[in-house]
Amino acid sequence: MTDAAAAGSSESSQNATGKLVILMVSAFIDMLGMLMILPLLPFYAEKLGAGGAIVGLLVASFSVAQLLSAPYWGRFSDKYGRRPALIVSLVASAIAFVVFAYADSLWLLFVSRIVQGAGGGTVGVIQAYVADATRPEDRARALGWLSAATNAGVSIGPAVGSWLRPLGAEWPGLVAAVLCVVNMAFVWRYLAEPRSATERKADHAQRGSSRTAVARVITHPQQPSSRLILIYAIAIGAFQGTTAVLALFLAWKFGVTELSIGYFFTYMGVLSVVTRALFLGPLVDKFGEARLSRIGLALLTAGLVGMGVAPNIPTLAIAVGLLPLGTAFTFPCVTALLSRVIESSQRGLYMGVQQTYGGISRVAFPVVFGIAYDRVGQASPFFISATMVLLTFWLARDIASFAPRKARA
Repeated sequence: MTDAAAAGSSESSQNATGKLVILMVSAFIDMLGMLMILPLLPFYAEKLGAGGAIVGLLVASFSVAQLLSAPYWGRFSDKYGRRPALIVSLVASAIAFVVFAYADSLWLLFVSRIVQGAGGGTVGVIQAYVADATRPEDRARALGWLSAATNAGVSIGPAVGSWLRPLGAEWPGLVAAVLCVVNMAFVWRYLAEPRSATERKADHAQRGSSRTAVARVITHPQQPSSRLILIYAIAIGAFQGTTAVLALFLAWKFGVTELSIGYFFTYMGVLSVVTRALFLGPLVDKFGEARLSRIGLALLTAGLVGMGVAPNIPTLAIAVGLLPLGTAFTFPCVTALLSRVIESSQRGLYMGVQQTYGGISRVAFPVVFGIAYDRVGQASPFFISATMVLLTFWLARDIASFAPRKARA
């Protein structure tokens, strides 16, 4: 490599790192606000007369809005840019948090979740931004760092929400809304668009429709992109579906209250941050995305089973700890592989399709688990979700062949 080429490569790497750091800060602030109110949602709903099934529907309503909006956000960001899409998303989140702060009925809680879910369709946009700004072999590591930032918000947000709750029921929602406004200003000022208008226009001419891309996952299930999307959807549905009833389960079995539930989420968040920030990159280098994702699926399965059978808090802590390890190894690797098997012109679209199918599972699993919690048994959601994750091993049987380590950009 010539000196000029080496200098260009170094400058490109520094630019990518700078963009990633800015995006990480933005993702941290966004998730901090979201997780300040999410653990409180089941308790608020219970006070308004909701049971497990209604809590499951509340959680699912976010995902319904997200799955409907995700492909369109992907198309929007491919055509007009990632940055405008993120700003609009933050506006929606701020409005949703204000509604949550003053919700005095179940229908207002549903409005809050739906508005936030519609803005939450930009998760795929953020992932596409990372793929645009990094080399193929660096994407799992970069996505891991990004998710470490979001999980730092996950670890801190619930505790902050629990601290704010004694000040008044509206405080967690209002503070979360203020954080969204701060985040909007930060993104507007510091987050640069990763692709030029000319590149976006050229890529847009090559794109297919959102409906075609969504349908293709079902009509061509053996294609690499379809199988990766299905693995992601089942695993994330299992994880977030059990999270929807976790607060009720812990309250029933271990006497956890709305003042202490935040610490369980903080524990999971800290483990996830440490794993993704310190261990994911070296482990990807050692095992590769395909093998590490299968290790993650195994850990996730073990954690779900362990939570269902845990007889005491120490055993529960071990089982709960396996969940963030499993998700830390699974989701960034699967998403990185997806970014490598699709063309750059369709990254936003297919990252949105991934979120659509993830949203479908996040709708179905919380509803099924809420009903199962009420009618089958409080531990049944964990066993059902573990069985579903086990099914993904068949989809993942040969994913090492999907994309070589030195893949195209």
